[in-house]
Amino acid sequence: MPEGFENTRGSLPGWLKPANRLVKVLQRLGVRTGTIHVLSVPGRTSGRMRSTPVSALTVGGTRYLIGGMDDADWVKNARAAGWGILAYGRSRERVTLVQLPVQDRGAILREFPRLVPHGVSFFRRLYDLPRDPAALPDAFANLATRATVFRLEPAQEISALVWPAEP
Repeated sequence: MPEGFENTRGSLPGWLKPANRLVKVLQRLGVRTGTIHVLSVPGRTSGRMRSTPVSALTVGGTRYLIGGMDDADWVKNARAAGWGILAYGRSRERVTLVQLPVQDRGAILREFPRLVPHGVSFFRRLYDLPRDPAALPDAFANLATRATVFRLEPAQEISALVWPAEP
């Protein structure tokens, strides 16, 4: 791990918020966008549904979501609620969000660069990750104390769901 790794944290690109709005619109229209899903969870203070694009990955037949920043609002809301609505194209499902303990996160994080390669650049902006693709799995596994991992479990099927209103 490079020296200073533990204290290094950058910021996400300025274009991300407008791009996220576009992804949410496309999803509402039923357009699937690669691995990107839209997760809606109730806000921990307001209780209003809050939506954010996330990339779901499947490891060993189980689906997971990675929160790159443990203090991101969507991560805090998901942790507090323990459930959400995951949308992909026109399909919607209610899911239970189970936060993995730190010791179980590394194995899932290790798979992120392979399964969600377009997401690697966001982590590089946040953390001092190596450029060498062969070193990425270990670098991601080392983020276990800083990146939240949620296991997705089916809660119940939702039919004719009305998309949550945006704030």
